[in-house]
Amino acid sequence: MSSAAAPPLAVLVKGWPRLSETFIAQELVALEAAGHRFDIWSLRFPTDKKRHPLHDRLQARVRYLPEYLYLEPGRVDRARDAARALPGYVAAYEIWRRDLVRDPTHNRIRRFGQACVLAAELPPETRGIYAHFLHTPSSVGRYAAIMRGLPWSFSAHAKDIWTSPEWELREKLGGAFGADFGATCTAYGARHLRGLASDAGRIDLVYHGLDLSRFPTPPDRALRQPGDPLRLMSVGRLVEKKGFDRLIAALALLPDRLGWTWEHIGGGDLSEPLRDQAKRAGVADRITWRGACDQPEVIAAMRRADLFVLPSRVAQDGDRDGLPNVLMEAASQNLAILSTPVSAIPEFITSGTHGVLSRDTPEALCEAIRFFGDNPQQGAKMAKAALARLKSDFGMEPGIAQLSARLTRLCNGG
Repeated sequence: MSSAAAPPLAVLVKGWPRLSETFIAQELVALEAAGHRFDIWSLRFPTDKKRHPLHDRLQARVRYLPEYLYLEPGRVDRARDAARALPGYVAAYEIWRRDLVRDPTHNRIRRFGQACVLAAELPPETRGIYAHFLHTPSSVGRYAAIMRGLPWSFSAHAKDIWTSPEWELREKLGGAFGADFGATCTAYGARHLRGLASDAGRIDLVYHGLDLSRFPTPPDRALRQPGDPLRLMSVGRLVEKKGFDRLIAALALLPDRLGWTWEHIGGGDLSEPLRDQAKRAGVADRITWRGACDQPEVIAAMRRADLFVLPSRVAQDGDRDGLPNVLMEAASQNLAILSTPVSAIPEFITSGTHGVLSRDTPEALCEAIRFFGDNPQQGAKMAKAALARLKSDFGMEPGIAQLSARLTRLCNGG
């Protein structure tokens, strides 16, 4: 791409493309449709074997920063030399050194090296930086923005809010080198960040919402009859905060009369431990582990299921979900929902109206699944209400318009 064609905005992401972050792809495709021009700068190379259809719709150029500094020493050395000549390098270096004292990790060192490469390689036409996630991507974006004298902004989601140290959040949310603005996708997260920001007006609540044009018309589901098998399904990474260990324990408590099966979609570090747990509990033969799947496969699974289950909880390190997009995707297919009242999930699901929000103990989850199994009419009624709520309050367009206006002002200097 020639310098003359360089876009004014740099979008920084952890990795591209990533199936677990299709909400980012949805947003960026919509921003392009709204007229924004940007390059994507990724901190990591892709590891997913499958792509989402949204990834193929994006026109932006994707550029990869050195994932590990030692793998591209020449590039890093050249960038560091170029960065030292930038007007804000000394300020960025001093801020990074203070950060390093409080966070003496290899990751913090890598952040600064990546920031030097970003600052050195950004086209001169760049007018602003927008980072997805408030932890590592925002650190890289912030250091680079200071070096280049550019405004920067972020979109915060879940783990990045709840596992970042308070000192770092406060500094990113205020002061001369803080973000011009930040967007976050839940009222729950927005309240927390506004309480840490020097100016609460810098933090916008921007729901991701759902672009319903990407999804098929919801099926006209036949009411499940007594004695029919109960088909459960979940989508989510196999990590602690998703609570699938407690769901497996709950499945082992279910009565045989329900004839249940459970289909799981997603990868994650706990794959083997959870499979072993299912074997020990005697329920492995009722479970199908699908691994990572693309959107058509996910939607097909939702359309053949009777109940979507996401037993989210707060992990020991404080990590938790925000408002998982998969709940809205399940609602888009007129599928009954069972989840937990963690974080921002109650902002979409009112228990007893749009689904059931259960405690995350195996006993409570078991009881909730039994309720849906024994009361198919109630489940169908709640699924219909969740679909109506999705259409009325959680469309994508309002959030994109709000974010588009913010990014336009960022790149126009105001």
